[in-house]
Amino acid sequence: MSFARIDAAIRRSAVSMTLSDRRTFPRFQLQAMYTPLSIRALDSETFDNEGHAYDISEGGVRFEADQPVKPGTRVAMQITLPNLNQREIEPGRTVLVFANVVWLEDEDEPGPYKMAAVFTHFARAQDKDRLLRQFATGRYRAAA
Repeated sequence: MSFARIDAAIRRSAVSMTLSDRRTFPRFQLQAMYTPLSIRALDSETFDNEGHAYDISEGGVRFEADQPVKPGTRVAMQITLPNLNQREIEPGRTVLVFANVVWLEDEDEPGPYKMAAVFTHFARAQDKDRLLRQFATGRYRAAA
């Protein structure tokens, strides 16, 4: 499937964006308990912070994790999307992205900690393609 066709499918499946919605990319809801993610600081080699994604777009993700990550921190994230087509990827394969954490909610409250990150780039072109193909399936509902 061509990138143009994938892009068109994503835009058709997204809820119409209002003028007050400043997002560049449509967001899609995820089932949090079925969308695990792992996080590591860029200066670490170990994915040592576990959590779940709530919604995702081509440009970022809203998630919760066991440990808080300060806004402005650059991280690598492994995200395992639900309903991945097992014919196109081997079991357990994740989408790997690099991101900047942009907000942390209620840091002083006990975890899990709710956060959001903006993707700076995908580790491989295949990671971005895999994510866009999943959006194009129509299995994901647009997030508010």
